[in-house]
Amino acid sequence: MDRELIWSDAAVSDLESIAEYISRDSRAYAASFVRRIFAAAKSVHHMPESGGIVPEYNDGSLREVLVGSHRVVYSLHNSAIQIVAIIHGARQIRNVIDERSNE
Repeated sequence: MDRELIWSDAAVSDLESIAEYISRDSRAYAASFVRRIFAAAKSVHHMPESGGIVPEYNDGSLREVLVGSHRVVYSLHNSAIQIVAIIHGARQIRNVIDERSNE
């Protein structure tokens, strides 16, 4: 079964904010970063269980792939894969994910 790939509003906002920040130094690098994130999402869409389980949660339905120093966090559902967040590796992921699950 081919699952639908869904981007949460929060993940889209994450990507926009990161790209805007990077573009202050280099628009080309910001565009490259966005392309790499989309490529990672496409890969996850085709091979949903290829990402590692987010260690802070140890939940098989919450996974991540690394793109440079960023974590692309996604959740697996029966009919969909949802990109939940794009988080810099230095940030505390629990604060971000827990806050979003309460929204």
